[in-house]
Amino acid sequence: MNILGISAFYHDSAACLVRDGKICAAAQEERFTRKKHDFEFPKHATKFCLESNGLSIKDVDYVVFYDKPVLKFERLLQTYLTTAPKGFTSYAKAMPLWLKEKLWIPETIKNELDYTGEILFTEHHQSHAGSAFYPSPFQDAAILTIDGVGEWTTNSLGIGKGNKFSLIKDIKFPHSLGLLYSAFTYYTGFKVNSGEYKVMGLAPYGEPKYVQTIYDNLIDLKEDGSFHLNLRYFSYMSELHMTNDEFAALFGGPRRTPETPLTQREMDLARSIQEVVEECMLRQARFLHKESGLDNLCLAGGVALNCVGNGKLLRDGPFKNIWIQPAAGDAGGALGAALCVWYGYLNNPRLTDGKKDFQKASLLGPEFTSEEIIEDLTSCGAVFKQLPDDELFAKVADLLAQDKVIGWFQGKMEFGPRALGNRSIIGDARSKTMQSKMNLKIKFRESFRPFAPAVMREHVSEYFEIDSDSPYMLLVAPVRKERHLKMTAEQEKLFGIAKLNVPRSDIPAVTHVDYSARIQTVARDEHPTFYKLLAAFKKKTGCPVLVNTSFNVRGEPIVGTPKDAYTCFMRTEIDCLVINNFLMFKEEQPKWQDKEDWQKKFELD
Repeated sequence: MNILGISAFYHDSAACLVRDGKICAAAQEERFTRKKHDFEFPKHATKFCLESNGLSIKDVDYVVFYDKPVLKFERLLQTYLTTAPKGFTSYAKAMPLWLKEKLWIPETIKNELDYTGEILFTEHHQSHAGSAFYPSPFQDAAILTIDGVGEWTTNSLGIGKGNKFSLIKDIKFPHSLGLLYSAFTYYTGFKVNSGEYKVMGLAPYGEPKYVQTIYDNLIDLKEDGSFHLNLRYFSYMSELHMTNDEFAALFGGPRRTPETPLTQREMDLARSIQEVVEECMLRQARFLHKESGLDNLCLAGGVALNCVGNGKLLRDGPFKNIWIQPAAGDAGGALGAALCVWYGYLNNPRLTDGKKDFQKASLLGPEFTSEEIIEDLTSCGAVFKQLPDDELFAKVADLLAQDKVIGWFQGKMEFGPRALGNRSIIGDARSKTMQSKMNLKIKFRESFRPFAPAVMREHVSEYFEIDSDSPYMLLVAPVRKERHLKMTAEQEKLFGIAKLNVPRSDIPAVTHVDYSARIQTVARDEHPTFYKLLAAFKKKTGCPVLVNTSFNVRGEPIVGTPKDAYTCFMRTEIDCLVINNFLMFKEEQPKWQDKEDWQKKFELD
């Protein structure tokens, strides 16, 4: 039984193949088209899912779309009628795409894929819930989904048992925790639907001085986590932007112009909205725990990518165990929709062991043979050498210990927004200059952005105040106090971005200004190649921790092919590139022609 899940036409289009209940392949369309957050129909991702499993479209039994467009169109019309004539510009901009594509999903699927079989639809938050519960290691679990908006629902609470789940409570548009956070993303000068993680990263530089202002004016938050927004401060119902003049007056002036210097106001706003969102998540979790009586919680939806909030749920919440879908946003809806058909619609049994999930370390994308890699590298004029495993890992560990930055491209590509050790840029977590070097000279992004540690699973509690699995980089935990570095009296007085260059611990490259870290635990049985590298680095240095960030630069998707990887390597100050067993040094490569002009696009103030 082959089930193809599709998400498309909003952001982060993706495809997923489920075969006899097993997740066989999944990928975002952006990795093939090189358009970040590509929302077009995922024809390239679909082609990969089928061909990598030796299938054609004729072998597919069901195609399932991750939401119900007619319900979403109903919301659009009703919202316009509620706000008319004010929302006409927004409405007029949306109509052509709806009338051309979004209302004709079955025809689009048939035409794009040459498909003649059965087409099914799940509701948006059912797809999120399915993506959270079905791949989880839990036979029974509470389910929490939070995002901007689906059809009408923005936030749902559910209970899953065996092969079925039910959503017991929801919050509907225009009241949305995701849209509230996005409003602050917009107001602080970042891009909605992609800059929310920047707000999260900026929060520790600020103080929570606006928390009460938010509670008093923007959100009425109840004890059970339900809430209403005060819509007089928001314009997302009728305009092409998130906030209005009243919102600006409330916080002392107009929104920050993108790319201009950050001020303490933006840092304080980020800290304040982060604390409000965390409190809302905690209250909903407590209510859900009381209603379900279960010890396990599963999360999905865009807000589930807020790893700071997730870490707080684990530490301060009522649930013993938490599992978060690594592709928690719309891309993961393709996976959730396919699993909803296998379990919910077709009523197939589901058995778990309570320990291991079914996500296959989220390594579900394309991989390349040695012959394909050689062909790509040769076409680029690359100079490379092939090394056996033992020699390769020892050599790369040695280079890392010399403070070299490595582009690390291995095996199957990750599904979801995080690079987990197969499409990664890696460095020495002990380096005092690595964070700044990676941000400004390699990623071409804002200097305040933190980097994540990848740590051997058995050593995680030696470095961080956590002793649970975090394989998908979706939990934040404090660095252990004994690893903190004592600050001078002058350093203690610093505030805002001035805190940035003060080493906080003996792994300063992955320690944020509040002594936290977004952790990825790496287990030998789930991620053997990356684990071997960490083990080789530990053997060399005594440290089982590396910096791990996604193999891309600002404004581009994570690299998908060896050619993408080599191009990114040559356009940046990455020192060495490793693709499977092929090693390349920057100084041995021919001159890259477009480097100067390309870098200019990403210069930061």
